Amino acid sequence: MSSSKFSDEFKRDAVAQITERGYPVREVSKRLGVSPYSLYAWKKKFAQASSGEAEKDTEIRRLKKELARVSEERDILKKATAYFARDAK
Repeated sequence: MSSSKFSDEFKRDAVAQITERGYPVREVSKRLGVSPYSLYAWKKKFAQASSGEAEKDTEIRRLKKELARVSEERDILKKATAYFARDAK
């Protein structure tokens, strides 16, 4: 079994040209000197890896929203505490 002559970074860049920038597979294939079959295989391989990343991104967005809400609640409670402490004197 021979080793791949393309690095994972090269493969990811090639797939990104197809998926993110919208170039046709045929054009990327000619420009990079790679067979379209290889591009489709790389696309499949890296799409599976990126689906896990998409789940992580969704979780990060959810956690950021929750953090913003909790921070706002904390700030409101701080202001209320200061207000009632001022009135108690």
